[in-house]
Amino acid sequence: MTSPSNLRALIAEDEPILAAALLQALQRLWPELQIIASVDNGLAVVEQTLKQRPDILFLDIKMPGKSGLEAAQELAEEWPENEAFPLIVFVTAYDEYAISAFEHAAADYVLKPISDARLGKTIVRLQERLQQRLQQNSDGDAALERLIGQLHNMQPRSSAEPLTMIRAAVGNQIRMIPINDVIYFEASDKYINVVTADSESLIRTSLKELLPQIDSRQFWQVHRGTIVNLQCIQMAIRDESGKLSLKLRGRSESLTVSRVFAHLFKQM
Repeated sequence: MTSPSNLRALIAEDEPILAAALLQALQRLWPELQIIASVDNGLAVVEQTLKQRPDILFLDIKMPGKSGLEAAQELAEEWPENEAFPLIVFVTAYDEYAISAFEHAAADYVLKPISDARLGKTIVRLQERLQQRLQQNSDGDAALERLIGQLHNMQPRSSAEPLTMIRAAVGNQIRMIPINDVIYFEASDKYINVVTADSESLIRTSLKELLPQIDSRQFWQVHRGTIVNLQCIQMAIRDESGKLSLKLRGRSESLTVSRVFAHLFKQM
């Protein structure tokens, strides 16, 4: 981890005035902190964070291109193992998210506009977390685990009955696929590939839109682009590097499990 005298942060905020205000406040309240970049969309957040490896990320939740939550999840999946994951401070103008989930788990969660008094508390909390990392010689896994918990707590939930049938267009026909026959869903550009034991069909939707409509007791998301039917998992296999993959019933291919979802396969 970067030494306390050389800490680096990245600001992700799509509103220029608010980004400038946050930058100026940080320079005033925490002059030792180096602001290495300020970006205004979720795609740039992922690119610049992976490239520049900041210690701290001030991350607006609602941004064009990719939301802050989506960017955080992608970063968690792509972040190099054995490197400290950035401490993330989620920033938003809305309190519609599960703020309570952050009270104990997040590095911090602040509402706009951020006052100096509130930002001061955030800085103290960040400094304490960073000091703990140094004392414990942490590799960042604890921070990553906290982030994973936050992301799962913030997933949308639906009170409607889950889907029982998938309607997929095949030429000029509509194929009716019972949900129980689906082995896994795989994102493919603007489509989802619906895979069964003997067929593959494309539907025009996203995993984000599909997830709230299917039974979470039957289907698990195991990667940013993959949802799998639990009944079709034969076994989870961990390779020498620690990466998990799933062997499936009725299919020859295996599915990769990202770090974000690896906790689902911890031994009971």
